[in-house]
Amino acid sequence: MPTVTKAVIPAAGWGTRFLPFSKSVPKEMLPLVDRPAIQYIVEEAVAAGIDDVLAVVSPHKKAIEDHFDRSKELEAVLEAGGKDDELAEIRALADLVELHSVRQGEALGLGHAVGMARRHVGDNAFAVLLGDDMMHPDSPLLRDMIRATETTGRSTIALMRVPKQDISLYGSAAVEPIEGEESLVTVTGLVEKPPADEAPSDLAVIGRYVFTPDIFDHIERTPPGRGGEIQLTDAMASLADDAGVNGIVFETGRYDVGNKTDYVRAVLELALERDDLRDDVLAVVTDIARREGLLSGGDSA
Repeated sequence: MPTVTKAVIPAAGWGTRFLPFSKSVPKEMLPLVDRPAIQYIVEEAVAAGIDDVLAVVSPHKKAIEDHFDRSKELEAVLEAGGKDDELAEIRALADLVELHSVRQGEALGLGHAVGMARRHVGDNAFAVLLGDDMMHPDSPLLRDMIRATETTGRSTIALMRVPKQDISLYGSAAVEPIEGEESLVTVTGLVEKPPADEAPSDLAVIGRYVFTPDIFDHIERTPPGRGGEIQLTDAMASLADDAGVNGIVFETGRYDVGNKTDYVRAVLELALERDDLRDDVLAVVTDIARREGLLSGGDSA
């Protein structure tokens, strides 16, 4: 059975939903309090037992690689200023994981981006984590997916129920239950962004995947679709027909940080979980709620 120790993070997109910010700063560097989104994603991978991460980037995203690299100048400033805690945190970040990168010269779709990892991944099972989907640090989703693939030998994808009117924003999965399993299902079909009345279910494919290496052959056989892009969903549908694909259905812990409203929610919720910020942030939120007429003058959160 496969052992999963490598992960791929596709991070070459323009992030147009966050323009003008993303014109000069990669969307993966959007700050969630004091850490960029991609750091949470890398830490999620490490917590699941992964020690090797490949970022698929574009030429304008050097900041991602710099973030996980050593900065001798900054370390010297922190050391001279006696900021030992900050120094330790910065050094630990550089030692967090073995980070590699490859450039996707053309935006030819998510399937193409994942396919670029073939040489690095080789014949190993591997995880794929999309930058727009951030999981709460306490979520066991990726660990459960890796365990499922290591146990069954099949690729595993993450599935979440969404309102039927929203399914056209996602890949949609048709599934069958597996006897004795509560959240693990067999994927019998996949459709990329179907109209709501044509979707096989309300189960949306969310940006966490654990693939066996045969996904690469299916990506290579997948013809370009709309916009000349190679759709990962089409390759997964082919893989499901050929070797079988499982899904894990989960309910909580996901933030869509590519969505502005959900991004703000992620910042607030993560800040409220921190002892050094909770009281001050809660006071700000309460003040805003009172100003908006959601609380009366004497109410408190």
